[in-house]
Parts: sequence; C-alpha cells; structure tokens
Amino acid sequence: MKPVKWGVLGVSYHYKLRVSNPIKKVKSLEMSAIASRSLEKAENAATELGIPKAYGSYDELIRDPDIEAVYIPLPNHLHAEWVKKAADQGKHVLCEKPFTCSAEETAEVLRYARDKGVLVMEAFMYKLHPKWRYARTLLAVGEIGRIQAVHSFFSYDLKDPSNIRNKPEMGGGGIYDIGCYAVSSARFLTGMEPERVISLVAHDPALSVDILTSAILDFGSNVRAVFTVGTQSFPYQRVQVFGSDGTMQIDNPFNIFPDVPGELLIRNGVGTRTVETAVADQYAIEFDEFSHAVRTGDPLPIQPEDAVLNQKVLDALIESGKSGGWVSL
Repeated sequence: MKPVKWGVLGVSYHYKLRVSNPIKKVKSLEMSAIASRSLEKAENAATELGIPKAYGSYDELIRDPDIEAVYIPLPNHLHAEWVKKAADQGKHVLCEKPFTCSAEETAEVLRYARDKGVLVMEAFMYKLHPKWRYARTLLAVGEIGRIQAVHSFFSYDLKDPSNIRNKPEMGGGGIYDIGCYAVSSARFLTGMEPERVISLVAHDPALSVDILTSAILDFGSNVRAVFTVGTQSFPYQRVQVFGSDGTMQIDNPFNIFPDVPGELLIRNGVGTRTVETAVADQYAIEFDEFSHAVRTGDPLPIQPEDAVLNQKVLDALIESGKSGGWVSL
C-alpha cells in the first residue's frame, strides 16, 4: 500500500511528545510537512522531528498538492475553522478532541466535510488500544454480568495561566480537555447514550475555567456513570466498571504506556485475575487505521458521528453546571 502523505497543523507539545516517534514506524503513512504561524518555529520542529517540509502558515500546508491528510492538534476554538479549510483543499482530517466547542458546530462541520468528500475523525486514540477493545468485548459477553455503573477519575495539575487549557476563549477548561474522556469512555463501555446528566462544576476565579467537575450520567435501565475530573489536582486516572456479577478496573486508562502490556483487573464469581493485552502504541494504531481507511475505502475505526454524540453530553454538563439541575438529552 502506498503510504498516505500527512501534514500537521501546529507545533504542538502533544504531537512532539506522544505522536511523532510512534508514527515514524507506521508503514501506511509518511509525515511529510509541518506548519506553524512562524516559519522559523516550523523549520526548527521539522529539523528536530525529521519532517521534510516546513511551512510558515497553515494555509500553505493545506494547499500543498502532495499532502493527502492533516492532523489538527490546534487549540479547541480553531478546530472547526481548520477542518473546513482542510476539507476545502480535499484533505482528510484527524482532529484532536473535543472536535469543536458545541454539538451544533460539530454536526455542521461534519456535514461540510462530508459534502467535500473527505474523511474526518475525532482523535479518541484510547478506543483503538487492544486493552480497551478487549475490555469492551469482555463486557459485551457478560464477563462481569450486566453493567450497572462506570466510575472514572481523571486529573492533572496545571495552573499556568499562559497554557491554552487555562484560556476560556480558546476552549480551555477541564470538561473539554479531560471530561470528554470520562464521557466517551462511559459511552464506549456501556454501548449506550445517556438520557440525562447532572454536574457540579467549580471554576478558578482568576482563570475563569472549570477546574473540578463531578457528574452523573443516567443511561436509563438502571445504568449510570459517575466521574470527577480536575485540572488543579494530584495527577491520577482510573476507570472502574461495576456489574451485577463482578467488576473491571482499568488503570492508566488514557495515557497508556506504549512499551508494556495493557492490563485489566477483573473480579467475578470465578475469582480475581489480571488480563494482559498486547504491547501497543495507541497513536500509531490511530494513524495507521485512519491511513488504511484513506487508501482502501474501508470504514474509519471511529465514526465521525460519535463526535456529535459525545459533544451533546459535554454541552449538557456545562448547562447543568450553570443551572444546578438535571439536563435531558
């Protein structure tokens, strides 16, 4: 298969830290260009990361006829604009989460991209890791009985006011940045959509972004999810699933180490065991499977409409945080 030629919009720390090295080993793609609003910054990143081309604007990169797909790790408030502009140039798009800052805008951007005939996917890489795929398989066959609850905690400590995650005008805040994972994973594991949600949200008085959110997602049928996310807390992450006949625990669920096996701790009537899954890099899988969809016409591993469904829940959580009551979906 001829490798898909990719470009990345923005010299992001996330791309350099977690994405750049893994995708160098993926034969289905070539990272061919990187763009920044500063040509010098783009050139320095290209040299550091071994990328052939550097551009001093995002427009220049998406107009490059050799580029077939773009990765967008830009600040949240820029996602919609650059997905559309990339689609205008016929580029397929892998966009970081959250896809936009509202479900309505997400749906509109997806329709726009579909009309342009390009593939678009929200970058929830964790879903493609063998650990999560096997977790969902085990739950579906009743390994812990009927799912009753999903409990999640996800936090980090970030007080830097210059960081984009602490800028409300850029789509910052914990609900968008990590609450999206808590919502997505509960939907992924249960295979259901919540009927209503309620949240309690605390904001930093100086930064004006949400820094601590706890929420309940009611899926109906006596299934619910409970989570807390915090951006000025001790760094920690865990997902637990409680069923009628057992429990499943997923440690380090989202920032999964790429060089050790994945683990699921399962307790049921048979006993307690730790299940190991293959050593894998979730970012390499994400780019590889997206590239295969570009070349083969096979379905994307994560359907674009999932971005709308996840954002609807985030919108409702924000609304509930303001009203203090349940919000129906």
